[in-house]
Amino acid sequence: MSERLRVLIVDDHPVVRAGLHGMLAAEPDLTVVAEAADGAEAVRLALELRPDVVLMDLRMAGMDGVEATARLTAEDPTIKVLILTTYDTDADIVRAVEAGATGYLLKDTPRANLAEAVRLAARGETVLAPAVAAKLVRRMREPAPQPLTPREREVLALVARGLANAEIGRELFISEATVKTHLVRVFGKLGVDDRTAAVTKAMARGLL
Repeated sequence: MSERLRVLIVDDHPVVRAGLHGMLAAEPDLTVVAEAADGAEAVRLALELRPDVVLMDLRMAGMDGVEATARLTAEDPTIKVLILTTYDTDADIVRAVEAGATGYLLKDTPRANLAEAVRLAARGETVLAPAVAAKLVRRMREPAPQPLTPREREVLALVARGLANAEIGRELFISEATVKTHLVRVFGKLGVDDRTAAVTKAMARGLL
């Protein structure tokens, strides 16, 4: 590793990239080697420039941050990916960690903390925003959720589209009573008691 840690900034907003560039470039031991506006460009530049740390946005058009992270860590495990995003849903966090991200920070992270997180990530240490760490701990303590059956997912997807039970029955060629039975089971598995909460929780878990 060179004396100055080399960082690649990935974000689809030019103003955000410029702000991050200025913050990190002000640190005596950090240097920004390039910026990318999407996941595909991030993968290309990272494999070309081999930075120590890739500061990766999560949700971008085309290839998102999770897919880019998975590709990079598969191609070159020495490149550390640090997610920096505004999103902290359970599904986003788990997908990023499973893809191989070294850390997960939120965009309200103070400048000094961000710079230190880059240093820690370069050393291979896991860096998590406090809110993210709390979510992961809570998730580990919760019993494993029961998976939804393919039919239950179909019913819930139609609920998310705003269809009533009778309409769902016609769409899937099942009775309205059967639709209600599926929904009762979905509510039980998700730990909710109404349709809106079921859709919200399913989306947070990446089920829809």
